Amino acid sequence: MSAPARRLIAPFLLAASFAQSALGQVPGGRDVVGAARDLYASARYDEALAVLNELRPADGATAVVDRKSIEQYRSLCLLALGRGTEAESAIAAVVTADPTYQPGEAEASPRVRAAFSDVRRRLLPEIVNTRYTEAKASFDRKDHTLAMQQFRQTITLLDDPDMGGKFTDLRTLAAGFLDLAIAAMAPPPAPPKPQAAAPPPTPVVPQPDPNRIYTMVDAEVTAPVIIRQEMPRLTPTMKIQARDRGVIEVIVDELGRVAFAAIRQSVQPLYDAELLSAARDWRYQPATFAGKPVRYRKMIQINVSRTP
Repeated sequence: MSAPARRLIAPFLLAASFAQSALGQVPGGRDVVGAARDLYASARYDEALAVLNELRPADGATAVVDRKSIEQYRSLCLLALGRGTEAESAIAAVVTADPTYQPGEAEASPRVRAAFSDVRRRLLPEIVNTRYTEAKASFDRKDHTLAMQQFRQTITLLDDPDMGGKFTDLRTLAAGFLDLAIAAMAPPPAPPKPQAAAPPPTPVVPQPDPNRIYTMVDAEVTAPVIIRQEMPRLTPTMKIQARDRGVIEVIVDELGRVAFAAIRQSVQPLYDAELLSAARDWRYQPATFAGKPVRYRKMIQINVSRTP
């Protein structure tokens, strides 16, 4: 092989040498793309592609892992051959199978990592919307455990740098429904009492962040206690157009007052306006962090009764 050719494929061979331990392995040690990887490491890209095209993911729990491994090596081969459009399709398959995956410095060359980032920036918005819709459907089915996991995954994707800070309103909604899903879940069983041990060191008392608005996700915060939270009455006319449930978001300040209120899921337009007006008069014992009052975002679900 000529020196220019060796310089051309060097980044891809470097990627292969690092990826050899990171890609193509599934739980239990099964090597899905071993033959293709060896051909790729020898710069026999066309032959490696032919092997990859014959591979089929296994059934069951390893199917996603198999598919990701196959498409990862397919994208590397296509990039090495200068077939950028086909490589993007392979990368898109990897991102669709695992939206959180990004090849690290130990797995791929800068060119490969840049190609992955470009595809992720294009696909993530649609993937995020789909994940949020699936999480909301789980919540509406009252599968709160699955909804909690899906909303957390959605928030992780929304916080991904490749999202560029988009969809802030969707993140607020996802965080609010995550709070509601956690609240609806039964508390976990109490852990067994620990055996007698040496007294622990004196803990450092944490201090609240005055600029932060806490939520139910913050386990160290005691939530606000209702003092007055009267709901307006739904008139028979309103009930005709009302949905079965709605959600109002409120921020309770350090004095237990409602500093902010917004409808996150409408019940009925006229009722929504009355609900926002009533929220201004609600009072709470404020949330506390280490005994000190703090601001707190609270999501309140409104259930509409159809009985007279």
